[in-house]
Amino acid sequence: MGSLIDGLLHRRVLRRWSRAAREARQVDLEALRQMRGRAREIKRRLDRVIHVAEERLTLPAIGSNAIQKPLHTDWAYRPELWRGPVSPLGMVAVESKTEYGREVKVFHDCKITELTLRQIRNTRESDLAPFGLRMDVFRFDGSFLSLVVEFPKEAVAGLQRRHLIRLNTVVEVEKPLEIFARLNIKHGPNVEQIVRELPLGADDVMVEFDLAYTKMNEKRVERMWLDLIFEGAEMNQIILRDVALTRRPRAEV
Repeated sequence: MGSLIDGLLHRRVLRRWSRAAREARQVDLEALRQMRGRAREIKRRLDRVIHVAEERLTLPAIGSNAIQKPLHTDWAYRPELWRGPVSPLGMVAVESKTEYGREVKVFHDCKITELTLRQIRNTRESDLAPFGLRMDVFRFDGSFLSLVVEFPKEAVAGLQRRHLIRLNTVVEVEKPLEIFARLNIKHGPNVEQIVRELPLGADDVMVEFDLAYTKMNEKRVERMWLDLIFEGAEMNQIILRDVALTRRPRAEV
């Protein structure tokens, strides 16, 4: 019954405003001014409903954690910035050590900051991540620019030297540059680091970190994080459509 009444009221409102649109050129100015005020009041509410609806209904769905997982994957993760909305939506003149969300931090050594960050909504059919990160770099007088992505405690639970860590990312750039991924693992007072250059040019970029080549003490692993390092980022726009990580044990020989 409620749906029926809602439908009748909706059609009545549509007829009313259709009539108002037809009469707008003939009514006197005072009535037109009142009509405009009411229309603007309704439009503000309609715009909010449409904005939220488009955000929630656009694919991929917000909060989606769909990740391409290799066989025998025992941990998979997409950081918060690429999984759900963060606040604020964007930043300008970003200073070093600025946090964006709870897991991402920006580092650089610029004296004058001309760097902007903005979280964007992914809408392409091929996108798995709901959100992406756009960085606009203008004049850059520093020697390095990096994003540090902190991993949750689950990333190091049961971590062993026989594990492979895979990074999948989707990168778009205005002009070519070098991007390096450095995996950091803190165990006791020491930090193991493995560096890989991202092979840009493909739609889906993948690199792997083999922990067998480290001296990691499996019993003392405390935390793990990722540095994304951008070389020659001046006057460039960089979009990270996705950042996803998986962990799996190496096949026994």
